[in-house]
Amino acid sequence: MAKTFSFDFTGKVAVITGGSGVLCSEFARALASAGAKVAILNRNLDAGLALADEIKAAGGIAIAVSADVLDEKSLEAAHEKVVSELGKCDILINGAGGNNPMASTDEEYFSMECFMDENRKSFFDLPREGFEKVFGLNITGTILTTQCFAKDMLEKGGSILNISSMNAYTPLTKIPAYSSAKAALSNLTQWMAVHFSKVGIRVNAIAPGFFSTKQNAALLWNPDGTPTARTGKIIAATPMDRFGKPEELVGATLFLLCEEAASFVTGVVIPVDGGFSAYSGV
Repeated sequence: MAKTFSFDFTGKVAVITGGSGVLCSEFARALASAGAKVAILNRNLDAGLALADEIKAAGGIAIAVSADVLDEKSLEAAHEKVVSELGKCDILINGAGGNNPMASTDEEYFSMECFMDENRKSFFDLPREGFEKVFGLNITGTILTTQCFAKDMLEKGGSILNISSMNAYTPLTKIPAYSSAKAALSNLTQWMAVHFSKVGIRVNAIAPGFFSTKQNAALLWNPDGTPTARTGKIIAATPMDRFGKPEELVGATLFLLCEEAASFVTGVVIPVDGGFSAYSGV
């Protein structure tokens, strides 16, 4: 008879960076409800504390820890707190990431009109600092966090999940730094999967499609609440004709993290995108 699986993470310690964000907070709730002890790492400690309190009120185990994924000392202090209060890390979700306005152009296509207009930002106006911030948060932050917490997994194995994006497959207009950083993150996921394969650490990623969050609200919605032209393009290119809901990422996340269900799965990036990556436009 075929074997079935249940997502039981009882006793596992799960560390989530960017843990109180719209998407990662769903992962925290789901893992806690499946028995994991969850550490919510955030620069904004108050947001992490609120989520931890919510999880504990529902019967789960969670703590909030202040951490900056670009500060090694901050990560080391966070690691000490997690080990002291919950135990060594079994699951790591590198959820901290995002874009920066300094690394975004104002127009989809280059034009001389934009180039000559001092009030509009063309490709040639993008400062180096913008790219450094975006690559730092998405790539360097993932590397530093993994260096800190994956040491806990070297003798017992574990699972690492990175949060990539559909931008990694096909770059979106206006956001060159974010698109290229997520492409690098998908590549890094594969590299890490191979590198850690001999010590029982699996490394995978999910690539969310389009979800409406506070982070991208200005790109998707006008001040009066009506959809922007960019939203129209996104929905037209998504066969399921809508944005995703954060909870719709949970199934793929729990599958990849589950040692029993995904024991032979490493180095993959799973799109969760409503068919966006499959649609050619015709």
